[in-house]
Amino acid sequence: MGKLARRSLRHRTATFTATFLALLLGATIVMACGGLMETGIRNNTPPRRLAGADLVVTGDRSYTLPGDGKHKRKAVLAERVELDAADVDTVRAVPGVRTAVGERTFDAAVLPAGDRVQAHGWDSAALTPYTLATGTAPARGGDVVLDARLAPAGTTVGDRIRIAAHGTAGTYRVTGLARPAGGGGAPEPTLFFSTADADRLSARPGAVADIAATAPGTDVTALRGKIAAALHGRPVTVLAGDDRGAAEHPEVIEGGSSLIALAGAFGGLAVATAAFVVGGTVGLAAQQRHRELALLRAIGATRRQLRRLVLGETLLITVLAAAGTWFTGPLAGRWLFDRLVGFGTVNETVEFSQGWIPAVTAAGALLLTAVAGGLLGAWRAIRIRPTEALGEAAGRQRWASAPRLILAALFLAGAAALALVTALVLRGPVAASTAGPTVICATLGLALLGPALTKALTVLLQWPVRLLAGTAGRFAVLNCRARAVRTAAVATPVMLASGIATGMLYLQTTSVDASERAFTDGLRADAVITSAAGGVDPALLDRVRALPGVAAATAYVTSTGYVEHPRDTDQDKHGTALQGVSADGADRTLAVEPSAGTLTALRGTTAALPEATARRLHRGVGDSLRLRLGDGATVDVRVVAVFPARAGYESVLTPVGLLALHTLHGLPARILVRAADGTAPDRLTAALGALAADHPGLTVTGRDGVADGHARDTRTQASINYLITGMLVAYTALSVVNTTVISVRDRRRELGLQRLTGATRGQVLRMMSVEAVLVAAIGVILGTVAAATALVPFALAATGGFLPTGPWAIYGVTVAGAVSLTLVSTVMPVWAALRVRPVAAAAV
Repeated sequence: MGKLARRSLRHRTATFTATFLALLLGATIVMACGGLMETGIRNNTPPRRLAGADLVVTGDRSYTLPGDGKHKRKAVLAERVELDAADVDTVRAVPGVRTAVGERTFDAAVLPAGDRVQAHGWDSAALTPYTLATGTAPARGGDVVLDARLAPAGTTVGDRIRIAAHGTAGTYRVTGLARPAGGGGAPEPTLFFSTADADRLSARPGAVADIAATAPGTDVTALRGKIAAALHGRPVTVLAGDDRGAAEHPEVIEGGSSLIALAGAFGGLAVATAAFVVGGTVGLAAQQRHRELALLRAIGATRRQLRRLVLGETLLITVLAAAGTWFTGPLAGRWLFDRLVGFGTVNETVEFSQGWIPAVTAAGALLLTAVAGGLLGAWRAIRIRPTEALGEAAGRQRWASAPRLILAALFLAGAAALALVTALVLRGPVAASTAGPTVICATLGLALLGPALTKALTVLLQWPVRLLAGTAGRFAVLNCRARAVRTAAVATPVMLASGIATGMLYLQTTSVDASERAFTDGLRADAVITSAAGGVDPALLDRVRALPGVAAATAYVTSTGYVEHPRDTDQDKHGTALQGVSADGADRTLAVEPSAGTLTALRGTTAALPEATARRLHRGVGDSLRLRLGDGATVDVRVVAVFPARAGYESVLTPVGLLALHTLHGLPARILVRAADGTAPDRLTAALGALAADHPGLTVTGRDGVADGHARDTRTQASINYLITGMLVAYTALSVVNTTVISVRDRRRELGLQRLTGATRGQVLRMMSVEAVLVAAIGVILGTVAAATALVPFALAATGGFLPTGPWAIYGVTVAGAVSLTLVSTVMPVWAALRVRPVAAAAV
């Protein structure tokens, strides 16, 4: 049977090629997603600046959410957890440690260019690859060593330059220029200040970002345990090896979790899509061989031999495809990872990792799918009597079975349940987490009922088809009704492609639109002041308020925290959004109108709650609750106001002075300014620009510019979703071509017989073209229904409407693409078949 399987594949090159491509590309996409998953799990970030340290002690940002039960949910704190300067002496005193240096890290920018970089104290430079190229170390306040890559052209030792840091701009004397040793893997450009200046410019003087320790000749693993024991009870973690890079770039900790979630979501979608495509392609190829298998049964082949034949062919193709995936999978994974880095989703310092596990997983999953598809496709021809198989080979009609109907019911029930959860339970962007799987469940459920739905839609569409296409339309309708099972096999990939394209793309456009609306509706300010580095000096707020034409100004900062008491049952690992605002003017710069209490009382340790949050926590004005802030600190706050907020985009308001101290920079991030009545926004922007000119490093942006910047950020984040969706749509489009070509090639004998009975080439081409358009229409209708099961509930949750938002051109292009692809992949093989003499074609 193995030899027969190989010979069979040689004589079925088209079917072999279609199946091979479906397996190869499906496994490649799944392996690429697996590589992203492995990268997120490993999260390898080799150190660059701290490569000279054997161990790095940094703040522990892990957090366990409050809750009952044994399985506690884990989260990552949003801000850097800094260490006490006294911890440096504790680490230095551990036996085996030669040196221990507390590193102070803060943002700075060399003016006037204003490119933001991380700056440090010179005392930690000894552990970095930097060496002085010229000059001396910064010895006193006002001294700075420049990275030679940052130095303005012509800068020499002794020059004075302006640097913005910690909300202010100062003049510093260049005492030296430094360069990193080596070429590849060089750290990002930086600045080195004196120890006193670094402590002054840090977010919290007296604290350090991390502690770098050297211990030559010491067992690092053992020393790591000793340091952890010495700092027992402190919120610290000791890093070694490639983990040390997380101290340089704390964002990679949360980035790893985000990458795992992204890879998991799209990996699951890719596995389901690939399994569907592969199973459908292999199953259709096996169904087309019912006549051949029946003849083999008639001449004495046993059921076991036929199963071995089908299994051998499937295994041979799968092994070849798996071998190719070992080369294409890592390339696709690396390409996709580079796109993530380019979009800013993943830090560029993270190393891409793709071992053997994603490869084996992808190959194994698709092997099982291919074998199942092949055996199920040939199951009836192998099982029934040869004479019955020969009779059914002309047109297979039986399709319904108890397992198939049960699975269809389960998938459709799952889609309905997810749709209800999306519409009634979830709100805002989080609703997308259930909307995506709804599309897949609905698509699978409709596909399992494909033959029945195809018959029903053919009946509904027959009148317009006959009216518009005449005789060709009548024959096309008869063909689709008579061959409902095989018609459904061709329409199903069209449904899958159009359903994924319509559903996933409109999910993104609706999410982006909802986010942009929430941002613009919540902002009443006409201008925003930001700093090149390190936040905005709070003292600037009074000067802004004193300007003519200013109605209100509010210092503003954001972070993420957690409600610890009372327990918030709706709170997940992403926490609760926090906004720090000034009490005076907050109601005029933000769209916040309290229904109880007042924002003017937002001072000290107080908070204002959204109405939904207040109801959930059973808290009102005068009540207290405990917050865990972004850096791990806890604070008990008193509720002074309750306000209505857009569902899914709620934030807890706190005094800006309280929240800013627990953020990365320790300062407000921006100042929101509202123009007085009668003052044009342009005039306000000009007045603020004049003030900013006296404070180098400040930038003034109008309301439209702020909204445009937020929109760019939101669309950039959505770009990776568009990219992955595009990959899946392209893959399903290949499935459309594969199934259509396989189906048409199986009808060469039928086309030859039509020619022998008097039909011309043009008549046959017109009939098949109309049939292709009808099949595409059926697939698009079913795909639209599958997409609607997710889009309507998601639109309700995200925007409050019934229709998704986004350009209608997306749907138009999807429909046109589905029809064009089906038409071309039908007409081309039909045209090739019609070039063969009718007698020869009828004998196939």
